[in-house]
Amino acid sequence: MTPEIRPATVEDAEAAAWCHLQCWQEAYAGLAPSDVLAQRTANVDQRIERWSQAIQDGKTRWLAINPGEVPMRDRVVGFVGTSPGRDEDSPVPLELQAIYTRAAWWGSGLGTRLLDVAIGKDPAYLWVFEDNERALGFYRRHGFAPDGTRKHDEYFDLWEIRLVRTAHPTTETQP
Repeated sequence: MTPEIRPATVEDAEAAAWCHLQCWQEAYAGLAPSDVLAQRTANVDQRIERWSQAIQDGKTRWLAINPGEVPMRDRVVGFVGTSPGRDEDSPVPLELQAIYTRAAWWGSGLGTRLLDVAIGKDPAYLWVFEDNERALGFYRRHGFAPDGTRKHDEYFDLWEIRLVRTAHPTTETQP
């Protein structure tokens, strides 16, 4: 069965927060120091509040809803969020702030569906941990490339690089 993708509502905040923390645990295991990862994923109440506030503030968030009958913690299996670029030197106007799917959905095409809903063919940029080879491969397949900008993420104590897509890749050939 295919997950439904729809805009997040305040009522989704708890399920989205659980997905967010579980995605971090799955995606960053082996990348982030284990003690830092455990600490950053321990406070679900704080994450619920952040999700609620973001939705109330009108921030763009899309959820992938698990198609099966599952506990609330497993109801959201992926999400994506965008915003106007937050960097002073934003290379393009749109920033992909976050895109995650649960590990069970990796390779299923769900990440591509979320990306398509969130940014379509628009130019965009994002930050990704420089050692996250799985994510880097995903973004490369969707036309993103490093622009040479790097920064330290204090929250996870990892280095990030900025990836930019100035035009959507196409498989069509022009005459």
